Amino acid sequence: MTSALPSSIPVSQLGLSASEAQILHQHQQIALQNQAYAHSASTRGRGHARTSASTSRAASAASSGHGRLVLDPGSLAVLGQHFERLMAAIQNRVEQLTAQTQTSTINQSFRAGAAMAAADAEIARFREIIRQIDELETEFDKVRHIRDIVKGFRARVDGLERRMDARGSRR
Repeated sequence: MTSALPSSIPVSQLGLSASEAQILHQHQQIALQNQAYAHSASTRGRGHARTSASTSRAASAASSGHGRLVLDPGSLAVLGQHFERLMAAIQNRVEQLTAQTQTSTINQSFRAGAAMAAADAEIARFREIIRQIDELETEFDKVRHIRDIVKGFRARVDGLERRMDARGSRR
């Protein structure tokens, strides 16, 4: 006596969360619809009614048996292939995003390096300006000192001139 395998099992028996069960159900429907579409396109007019009927039954069971996983070997194979393609597409997208992230990071690094080089150049220019200001202040102090000495000599010369004028007018 052989016991017949059930045609589907409740998704709740698979240990999935509610969101995972919903994803499984959605993708089971998508996979079976894609298979039915591909199969009908490839067998159009060839008279493969038996295969077409089992595909239709699996798609119907998947859509009507919400919360159940169809255990038909063909349906499981289609679902497995669908998830393989989905995983490959996700992996491809992850790789694309990783490459974009690396490119962005490299570009940002170059921009940061250029900004640092520009900042270093501005700091060097600023230091040169400060050095020149210091030199000018030193020169200014020297010139002021010389000016004060010249003022002192001028005052003495003026004093001597006045004395000489005063002596010359006495004569």
